Formats: sequence, C-alpha cells, structure tokens
Amino acid sequence: MVKQIDRREKMPSVRRLTAILAADVAGYSRLMGADEEGTHERLKSLRRELVDPKIAEHHGRIVKTTGDGMLVEFGSVVDAVRCAVEVQRMMVDRNAEIPEDKRITFRIGVNLGDVIADDDDIYGDGVNIAARLEALAEPGGICISQVVHDQIRDKLPYPFDDMGEQSVKNIARPVRAYAMNPAAVALSAPVAASAPPGSTRRRTSPRRVTANQRAQRRST
Repeated sequence: MVKQIDRREKMPSVRRLTAILAADVAGYSRLMGADEEGTHERLKSLRRELVDPKIAEHHGRIVKTTGDGMLVEFGSVVDAVRCAVEVQRMMVDRNAEIPEDKRITFRIGVNLGDVIADDDDIYGDGVNIAARLEALAEPGGICISQVVHDQIRDKLPYPFDDMGEQSVKNIARPVRAYAMNPAAVALSAPVAASAPPGSTRRRTSPRRVTANQRAQRRST
C-alpha cells in the first residue's frame, strides 16, 4: 500500500551559512510614549520608502519584523554591510529637518554565521550574535563581527573601529566587534550594489570605422 503524502507535514529544518542583519529603533519606548500613532506611522513610512527598497536592492530577505526592529538575511555579507551603511546614511538626510525628540534612529548589527532554517525563519547563535551586535551599536551606527570584518575589509571602503572582545548575553565566548559610528556613516559615499545572481552585464565593443568613413573624414 502506497502511503499518501500529507502536504501539511512540516518540512525538515536545514542549516546554511548566511549573513544576518539585525536592526531596531533606538529609544523606541520613549518615542511611542510621546506620540504612539505618529511614531507608528513614521516607522511604516520609513520602511515603505527607504528600508524595504534598500533591502530588496541588495538582495536581502526580511525574515521577520517586531514592533521596532527586523531580522534580515543576505546571501552575501558584502551586500549586508553595504545595505546597512546605505540605510544609515539615508537616515541622516531623512532626519536632518526633524526635531531631535521625534527622530527615528536605527541601530544595526551584522554577523555571518551558520543558522538553522525552519520554514521561513532562522535560528541559532549566528542570529543571536547579530542581535547582540546591534545592541552594541550607537544610535545611527553599525556594529559587525570579526568574521564579517575579515570578509569586507578589502572589498568595501567603510571605516570600522576595533572594539575588542565583548562579552554579550547568552553567548558562551566573547565576540570581537567592530563599529562604524554615526559620524563615519554621515561621511560615507554610496557604493554600487552588486548584480543579482545569474545576471550578466552587457559588454559594449568599440564602434568600427569602415574605410569609406575614414576617407570621408579625411576629405572634410
């Protein structure tokens, strides 16, 4: 007798190496306490107009969101860091004319790690370390792990300062962290996004000049 497959059965979890970006809003409770509806609407607008398009541009996938934050995964750690810097850089311009007590400011952490992928969610120390790095970042800044720094240091021009080893909650070993502060973010220049996987750039060859065209040019 052939057993029928129940499509409702849960697919087994798998492991994969991925770049993880964790972000949250600094001072979110204070902002909500001062203006709950206004803060909620501004955050929705920021995601719709800035954050989500940048994530898509750099080939990221939003794993989940919370009231004040999100977890995003990238196939490339370079794309993850580039996305983080560009979001923070654009936030500087966005907040320029907003009163300081109403500004929405992100903290971002980026890690590269082996994670458990279960349905559409991801779990494991790789995710936890990204969240701890985000907590170490200054408002408007970015904090990355040593493995991320090793991968991007010859590929991206961003200045990250060595914070040394940090003891973080629920992680057995100290984590070596590197930080990019808000002032460095504000001075950063845009870096072109990488091409989507499988895409190719068209190569243009120099235009050929025929003998007749050369003769016409000499006669004029």
